[in-house]
Amino acid sequence: MGSRTGRPPRLSRAQIVAIARELIETHGVEALTMRRLATELGVTPMAVYHHVRDKDELLLLLLDEAATGMQRPDLPDNPREQLIVAALAMHDTLARVPWIVEVLTADDLFSPAALWYPETIIDAAMTSGLTADNAVHAYRTVWYYTIGEILARASATRRRATDTRATFREQTFANIDSAELPRLAAVADRWAKLTEMDTYEHGLRALVDGLLTRL
Repeated sequence: MGSRTGRPPRLSRAQIVAIARELIETHGVEALTMRRLATELGVTPMAVYHHVRDKDELLLLLLDEAATGMQRPDLPDNPREQLIVAALAMHDTLARVPWIVEVLTADDLFSPAALWYPETIIDAAMTSGLTADNAVHAYRTVWYYTIGEILARASATRRRATDTRATFREQTFANIDSAELPRLAAVADRWAKLTEMDTYEHGLRALVDGLLTRL
């Protein structure tokens, strides 16, 4: 994305948010600085600060924008299924904008509009018999599983898009020692395909079953 030349006739908060989102989606969260944003807009940093206080406020505006577009699915009657449906909706929403996960995990920032997800998951866990404390622990476990899957998949997708060379893992699996590692050798030729499969829901259901039983 090249810098824009000339000062816009009117600089608005909506325009700032739009270019900030474009900058993040193209270059990543770390690329977003107020100075670089001003360059992209063709204005001085002070012109940007007139509309947003700092980078944190800008990120909160981006989070709010994404949260207002989140879909709240219809929930089934069974509390276990409520938990799973809410977690699936949270995952699908974040997977479409994985940069948000980077913001949520790097800083103490979140959109209050997105609190429906933890509220629903915790409520479903408590209705299933967990205490409030254990329901929070269950939610955090589901959250870590969710963001881990999203970040790993997003990272792999970015790498494949920019580098088509065989990865170190692919090279290693192509020459794996079947005598030393027989289980891995048996699936070595299918490893890439197997690990690219979307198994999030399968893992989520197993995780929820374990959490509701053990906690």
